[in-house]
Amino acid sequence: MNYPLFARKDIDGFFGLAIDNLVQLILIVSLCKMLCGMPDELIFGVILPGAAISILLGNLFYSWQARRLAINTQKDDVTALPYGINTVSLFAFIFFIMAPVYNDTKDPYLVWKIGMIACFLSGIIEMLGALIGSWLRRITPRAALLSTLAGIAITFISMDFAFKIFEKPIIAFFRLRLYLFSIFRK
Repeated sequence: MNYPLFARKDIDGFFGLAIDNLVQLILIVSLCKMLCGMPDELIFGVILPGAAISILLGNLFYSWQARRLAINTQKDDVTALPYGINTVSLFAFIFFIMAPVYNDTKDPYLVWKIGMIACFLSGIIEMLGALIGSWLRRITPRAALLSTLAGIAITFISMDFAFKIFEKPIIAFFRLRLYLFSIFRK
């Protein structure tokens, strides 16, 4: 079976992942400047090049793994896991680790070092979790494994509407009254 290195449907995945990673890099720049007081030479000279190299190498490695799996299993529906910066982790690291350190010390280089240590420790925890991952997946119900992902998705989908409700509560309560009236009228 012939496995091409590139297929037409890869264009969709490439642009989706590229835009997602671009948004993450923009978030890194703006949050590191605003909340952590990092100078441009640290952000554009150290952080962004490191992030770009890790994203490139990670995606190449996952693509290589997927190709090997496709060849070994003789399946043509194997795809690579998209690799990039996790939005939730990005916010957690900046808001809960790096920004508090900056608020206490006002030293952006110390903030960067603490952030690197936190990333390293997070990687160790993930590696240790990989050792028990298959066992944990076997004993945990699928709904429990997907509940975090579903909660994040519902939050991103619904929060815009919730904020609009809080902006104009009179209109929201009018609609709520109509909705409740239609339910309890019967």
